[in-house]
Amino acid sequence: MTQAATAVVRRQIVVKAPIEQAFTVFTERFGDFKPREHTLLHVPIAETVFEPRVGGHIYDRGVDGSECRWARILAFEPPTRVVFSWDIGPAWQLETDLDLTSEVEVIFVVETPSTTRVELEHRHLDRHGPGWESIRDGVDDEAGWPLYLGRYHSFFPG
Repeated sequence: MTQAATAVVRRQIVVKAPIEQAFTVFTERFGDFKPREHTLLHVPIAETVFEPRVGGHIYDRGVDGSECRWARILAFEPPTRVVFSWDIGPAWQLETDLDLTSEVEVIFVVETPSTTRVELEHRHLDRHGPGWESIRDGVDDEAGWPLYLGRYHSFFPG
């Protein structure tokens, strides 16, 4: 396997919801399924905000009002696609050099009128530089994207 091939993590799930609802829940309720313990803040999270527009951010706001903007919205195309940066480096701290960040693309695909396939691709992980494998391993672990997607899936009973 080449380095470039291992610098991608892919996951997908199918939810029992029309595409518009699947997209809306992912973007408007992101903070409801993102684990609260996944934060770079030094205080508990009061909320995670997903700003639904290109140029917006995903950020955690602490109970003391502090904020950590850990992602930038790169594409926002309801109800089929959203892309955001991953501005967290191999030492699990905020990365300020935007050339050293990866990106997450989430695509929503109609399976039936009442089911949607959600495809997540976290790519360009090698852009993070030395130690990038720790990010790949972290987001690919059961406590990474599988946890997020499992919690997201729970919003769609049935």
